[in-house]
Amino acid sequence: MTTAFGRALGAIIVLSTSLVATAPVWAQAWPSRQPIKLVAVFPPGGSVDQVARLLAPALSTQLGQSVIVENRGGASGSIGAAAVAAAPADGYTFAVVFDTHGVNPSLIPNLPFDSRKDLSPVVLVGTAPMVLGTPAGSDFKTFGDVVAAAKTGQGASYGSIGSGSLGHLAMALLGKSAGLNFQHIPYKGGGPLMNDAVAGHVPLAIGSVFLLKPFVDNKRVRPLAVTTSKRSADLPDIPTLAELGFTGFEAPAWWAVLAPARTPPEIVARMNEALNKVMRSPELAKRLDAQGIDVAGGSPEAARAFIERQMDVWGKVVRDNQIKAD
Repeated sequence: MTTAFGRALGAIIVLSTSLVATAPVWAQAWPSRQPIKLVAVFPPGGSVDQVARLLAPALSTQLGQSVIVENRGGASGSIGAAAVAAAPADGYTFAVVFDTHGVNPSLIPNLPFDSRKDLSPVVLVGTAPMVLGTPAGSDFKTFGDVVAAAKTGQGASYGSIGSGSLGHLAMALLGKSAGLNFQHIPYKGGGPLMNDAVAGHVPLAIGSVFLLKPFVDNKRVRPLAVTTSKRSADLPDIPTLAELGFTGFEAPAWWAVLAPARTPPEIVARMNEALNKVMRSPELAKRLDAQGIDVAGGSPEAARAFIERQMDVWGKVVRDNQIKAD
């Protein structure tokens, strides 16, 4: 080994050792350097935005650092998720995502990031049932009436918040597994869907409890079934699809917090701990419950297992039914 080469190699080793040694110190300094950004991957006003804005002030108090919300909507949440995947992995940028995050890998061609490799789950915030409802004046009095209609040649039409939405996929899965003829009518979001549902222009509507419950409460929409294995605490009298004969059917809406991949595990663990603490607080849990969300929490590993399972389940539904994005 030449003396010059030896000196160069020694310098590289010293630099590498220095970087490894300072990484834990850098992680220990988190989050004192700057405000933390929560990127809500949908526009203001929806459930993702509201979840982010409920978490931000509580996290700020817990961490002793400002936490701000930035909306980066578009392409079913993939634009905001791509921005976070490309952000520095320094613990100052996180994504708040919706269930579309589990669908997008199979639904959107040439997604500019790898959902499994470029983003690291921090925590599963919570889940919520979706509700299948019908206008108050509809002939559908029970879900059994819907099944009877869906067994005819004409089938039963329903609206969702868009092609590839979880409501669309849930009904596609139900139809294919049970041999039922459901005709999908995609809308550009929850507002247009519920306007038409209330007016009786679409016979069935599927969406989260967050979306449908206000219309159930004012008696303009009649709920027929929920899509989770357990009944909703917000609609305790409404049966699950599993109770109605579709054993094992489970299609929850969900929300999660993600970090850029390669974020130091010490920071992910500390952010996870802070999120679990604020979500367990009675005040925040009550406010999330008011949005129809059942708080989940738990470890990053549990969040990853849940999200990757959602990707597997709904990816198969997309492929089996040749579903395309709007």
